[in-house]
Amino acid sequence: MNKRLLGAAAAVVLAVAAAAVVLGTGSTPAPASSFVLLDGSTRTTEDLRGKVTLVNFWATSCTTCVAEMPELVATHEKYRGQGFQTVAVAMSYDPPSYVVNFAESRKLPFHVAIDNTGAVAKAWGDVQLTPTTFVVNKRGEIVKRYVGAPNFAELHKLIEQLLAQA
Repeated sequence: MNKRLLGAAAAVVLAVAAAAVVLGTGSTPAPASSFVLLDGSTRTTEDLRGKVTLVNFWATSCTTCVAEMPELVATHEKYRGQGFQTVAVAMSYDPPSYVVNFAESRKLPFHVAIDNTGAVAKAWGDVQLTPTTFVVNKRGEIVKRYVGAPNFAELHKLIEQLLAQA
C-alpha cells in the first residue's frame, strides 16, 4: 500500500473516531451520583437522561467561575426550551451560605447543588480544579470535559449537535 493511500486511510479512521466522540458513541457513562439542590431536593445522574446536560463544578471563590457564570446562564436560557439543562455543583469547601447568596443574588435559572462531602466531585473523576464542566448527552454519557472556562462558541455547537440527536 502506498504512503498516500495509507495516510488517507489513517485520516478517515481519525475522522470517524472524532465523530464518534462528538456524537456520543464510545463515550463514558456519567457516574452514578446524587445532587442535593439548594431547595433541599435531590436529583440523580439517572434524572439527567433524556436531556443534554451541562454539569459545572464551581466555587464562589473562583474568579474564573464567577466570570463565566453569565455565559452559563445565557447558554442555559438559549437551549433550555430544546431539552437542555444545567446543574452547577458548588465544591465542598464553598460555604453553603455563600452559594445560596450567589445563586439568589444573580437569580441563577438552573439547578444549583452543594457538594458538602465532596462525594459528587470525587465520583466525577476527583474534580479539584474549578471550573470543570462536563457535557452529558441524552443517553447519560459524558461527551466532553472542560477544565477552565470553555470556548462558548464551541460549546454551543456541541450542544446543538447533541440536541439534534434522537
